[in-house]
Amino acid sequence: MPDAAHPVPFPADAPERFGVMVCGHGSRDEKAVAEFAALAERLKGRFPGWPVDYGYLEFARPVIRDGLDRLRAAGVTRVLAVPGMLFAAGHAKNDIPSVLNTYAAAHPGLAVEYGRDLGIDPKMLAAAADRVREALAAADEVPAHETLLVVVGRGASDPDANSNVAKVTRMLWEGFGFGWAETAYSGVTFPLVAPALDKAARLGFRRILVFPYFLFTGILVDRIYAATDDAAARHKDIEFLKAPYLADHPLVVDTFVERVHEILSGDNRMNCGLCKYRTQVLGFEAEVGLPQESHHHHVEGIGTGPADAPDHGHGHHHDHDHGHHHAHGHSRDHGHAHADHGHHHHPYPHADHPLGPRTLKPR
Repeated sequence: MPDAAHPVPFPADAPERFGVMVCGHGSRDEKAVAEFAALAERLKGRFPGWPVDYGYLEFARPVIRDGLDRLRAAGVTRVLAVPGMLFAAGHAKNDIPSVLNTYAAAHPGLAVEYGRDLGIDPKMLAAAADRVREALAAADEVPAHETLLVVVGRGASDPDANSNVAKVTRMLWEGFGFGWAETAYSGVTFPLVAPALDKAARLGFRRILVFPYFLFTGILVDRIYAATDDAAARHKDIEFLKAPYLADHPLVVDTFVERVHEILSGDNRMNCGLCKYRTQVLGFEAEVGLPQESHHHHVEGIGTGPADAPDHGHGHHHDHDHGHHHAHGHSRDHGHAHADHGHHHHPYPHADHPLGPRTLKPR
């Protein structure tokens, strides 16, 4: 049987063999990991004849390196890798490319090319609209202008990614004709869900619809729904609805397929115009040109059990709380990857914001 160290040999005149790699963050939530794996399985049917694999940065198995090993074992010579993420913040811009670059450098016969995030896309917006409709269809009819929409994103130390969530909010707001809309985040930035819902409740609408703009379930989605229940208990005169997250909506799968094909067509348009690592973004000027590096290489697989916590020769295990309550950014640059273990995290400039994770007082 072939293994990663001894991939299936191809004749010298054989054309290159493509493989698809879906790179996720990982979660301690078993259901979230299962949902990601299910999406990867669905993608296999969209690329007949091409091996399709997946892996995570941390907290789950397989790690990205494991998926790449399996693609090599299947005889793949050209990997088309895409981030399994909605928007390009630190994980998609830095951590995943660093892992891919390090792997490619160790295997000179393997070409690894990287695609862009799902991003703002008509198909993604249509999938989001379907999830909102599902919530509305399960409730009594209330005029759209008496409904307030709250879209909740993950939250990042990257204002470009955070602004994309706000754009999703506006597109859904105008598309449905809701009376008002607000954007909130599950962590890192501001406003968090609880203060956003309290503000929304003061605006006087009959109904508040909360939509987690997330791909998969997990502790963050659970917290969003719990915060919604808490708000409903405090504001009994308002109806609160909880929309389902995106999951493997067919249009989400279609968007992943398109991102893979963009790599081959050369139409791989990651937004660099507002990238804080490339241009002077208000409030983040000090991060232009910082080194591109991953802080996940030493925690790959951690969280999957004591026997699965790898050391990789570092002699230590770190566990960053990627429920994402740490309110700092990560220093990087978009030119190259480093294997620097120093983790020079750049401070998030608004870590002390009164509606953000560090200073928000529990009720």
